[in-house]
Amino acid sequence: MVKIALDPTPFHATHGLLDFPDVTARLGYEYLQLTPHPDFTPFFRYPRADDDLAARLKKAAASAGVRITSLLPVQRISWPDEPQREAAVRNYKRIIQLAVQLDVPVINTEFSGRPERSEDSEAGFLRSVEELLPVIEREGLRWSFDPHPDDFVEDGLDAWRILRGLNSPAVGFVYVASHTFHYGDRAATLIPEIGGRLGAVYTADTFDHRRSHNLRYITNPPGTPARVHQHLKIGDGDVDWAQLFGTLRSTGFLDREDALIVSNVFAEDETADETSRYQLRKIQELIEG
Repeated sequence: MVKIALDPTPFHATHGLLDFPDVTARLGYEYLQLTPHPDFTPFFRYPRADDDLAARLKKAAASAGVRITSLLPVQRISWPDEPQREAAVRNYKRIIQLAVQLDVPVINTEFSGRPERSEDSEAGFLRSVEELLPVIEREGLRWSFDPHPDDFVEDGLDAWRILRGLNSPAVGFVYVASHTFHYGDRAATLIPEIGGRLGAVYTADTFDHRRSHNLRYITNPPGTPARVHQHLKIGDGDVDWAQLFGTLRSTGFLDREDALIVSNVFAEDETADETSRYQLRKIQELIEG
């Protein structure tokens, strides 16, 4: 049966790293996905956790009855310039060590390149993969990617083609519902194409930025390349949840023991407890159909 995990990002400002397992359990979740945190794996930086802190985090999770399902680091492994890319590879090697120490089998991440230098970024991604993928495979981990808005690849199908081309069962896809409209709004055809290599689905809602002849949002100055999306509660945006979960059901994702659904609402920190409980209920309802 698919696992439902909490993304604790809304609690980063109010709770310490070692508090997250208790917060997760208090909100009714059994599973936790660790996201970039200044005491653990901050954005684009070398991890701040030593072996002792990792051991204490593992103990805190066990005491709370919570399993850490996955790590979500964000590192510039596809950066078109070598100093940043090389630093990201170095950072990733330590992240892999932390995953092994925590008995976490999955690393979910982003490509983290630049859309205006797509070809250079893809080449950088492949150089990083050549060095890191053998380590991932040796440790028995799964490494899944989200083509995030403002990355060198944003279209879901194009991203899957890149990942498929790596020719490794250790590599998978992360489908982020709030990125649906940047992916091309093709869940019904993309998810079956990915098949068993779909590792995780993140559940937050968003508005379709393409509506009203691309004037759903008005940004200044005109023509700015900024990407816009939200991470709202399920039902507060334009994502077709019935279609998404119907597709997940028909492809067998919801029946897989290694499949993961993550609640990752970022827009409502002031009601984080209530919103997290609501998300859990809604996800369970969608799974039950």
